[in-house]
Amino acid sequence: MRSTPNICWFADISLADRATVGGKGGSLGELTRASIAVPRGFVVTTQGFERVLAELERENPIRSRVEALSLQDLKGIRLLSEEIRTRIKSAPLPPDVCADIVAAHAELCGPNLNSPLAVRSSATAEDSEDASFAGLQETYLWVKGAEAVLQSVISCWASLYSVASIAYRRKRGVPEDGVAIAVVVQKMVDARSAGVMFTRSPLTGDRSVITVEATWGLGSALVSGEVTPDRFVVGKITSQISVRDISDKRIQHVPAESGGIKQIETPEELRRVASISDTELKALAQVCRKVERHYGRPQDIEWAIDRSGEILLLQSRPETVWSGKDSVPVAKPAENPLLHVMNIFGGRR
Repeated sequence: MRSTPNICWFADISLADRATVGGKGGSLGELTRASIAVPRGFVVTTQGFERVLAELERENPIRSRVEALSLQDLKGIRLLSEEIRTRIKSAPLPPDVCADIVAAHAELCGPNLNSPLAVRSSATAEDSEDASFAGLQETYLWVKGAEAVLQSVISCWASLYSVASIAYRRKRGVPEDGVAIAVVVQKMVDARSAGVMFTRSPLTGDRSVITVEATWGLGSALVSGEVTPDRFVVGKITSQISVRDISDKRIQHVPAESGGIKQIETPEELRRVASISDTELKALAQVCRKVERHYGRPQDIEWAIDRSGEILLLQSRPETVWSGKDSVPVAKPAENPLLHVMNIFGGRR
């Protein structure tokens, strides 16, 4: 199936298409074109969202009312958020957008139309070099069936107007006319282990190391802060593992039989065991270096290792913690390499 104005496959897009596929979609296309393994998928472009929003705007303004909100007016933000999200979820989906999503879903799933998918928001303003927007819009995991995908797409659109998302844009003074949302739909990874990695120390800014955080099961347990991950620091040039901090990973997220995810207790024999091997850690570091070379700047990367042992990247965004610092070295290699390790997640999708 070819890309259409409503649907773009990863192989057909790059970061240059952020205006129509959002930051996450552009990144996944960029990684695909760079021959870096990501789960196959497509993006529902901003066109469908813009058309729905335009119809709603004819009835009652949306963007201008959001822009008129004061950041201090928390009640007003909450009430307007609830109103807009309800209107978006109740609006009819344009028939051609619906048809294109259903056709792309069938192409992606193949014979098994109930293959589990991830449906992830991809706002046009997210993952820029000076702002992340991570975690402000919705992600739905282990979504099964075309109808569930359609509903998840609409819910992702509505999440652009969550209280957190509105407040974040008002705080940063982001013009509403420049904000739209695409939606990524991709194969779900049945992850044995998952996590994040940074191509520079998130604490000191040292670019000579790679920091890796890992846990058993899906990465959502780490993202939500429900589990303390294993933490490693690897030399970017030498591949020497200078830190190996293995945590007690009491719980993990796994697929639920009926769709979605569930939390289970980690088997006792795995709780205090490293969730990735040294070989996998070094392979992750190698991928990390390749991604950083491709983008030409430090990256914050989400990854998963499936049950077969394949490493797949789920996202790569510019590192923002140190992006505003001077270009001169920001830190000397730390005498205590544990200083390189810090979990900076506040919630991401």
